[in-house]
Amino acid sequence: MQFKQHESTYFIYLEKGESVVKELTDFCKEHKINNGYISGIGAVNNIELGSYNSKNGEYKKKIFKDDHELITTQGNIMLLNDEPFIHAHISIGNHNMEIFGGHLFSAKVAVVGEFVINKIDGNSRRTMNDDIGLAVWNLTK
Repeated sequence: MQFKQHESTYFIYLEKGESVVKELTDFCKEHKINNGYISGIGAVNNIELGSYNSKNGEYKKKIFKDDHELITTQGNIMLLNDEPFIHAHISIGNHNMEIFGGHLFSAKVAVVGEFVINKIDGNSRRTMNDDIGLAVWNLTK
């Protein structure tokens, strides 16, 4: 991993084989980024995506082992159980130009991973919403 900071913006370059969610989460912990916005592009593989089923409160998950273009990453960072938590959705494309997307659980960098984190000063948190079965933004605290 390489990074460069410009004020509250971090440019992060993940290298081949690095785990996207783990590396970015560790980066947030190390740099005390509790709240923020994340975006990114690159090429990834061993991707686990999910789509939340509100009827049964479970994610339908799918793994894409092959290399895919990381067309876009969009997400946010907020505290969950006093740790930075990255909630990101991605779009990926295969060599037939077919597009897939969903909630990002994990992915490895296949070629490059170029991410930008904009740090937002604050300590906003997620708390469990039992009605929907997810930890959601709690902006009342």
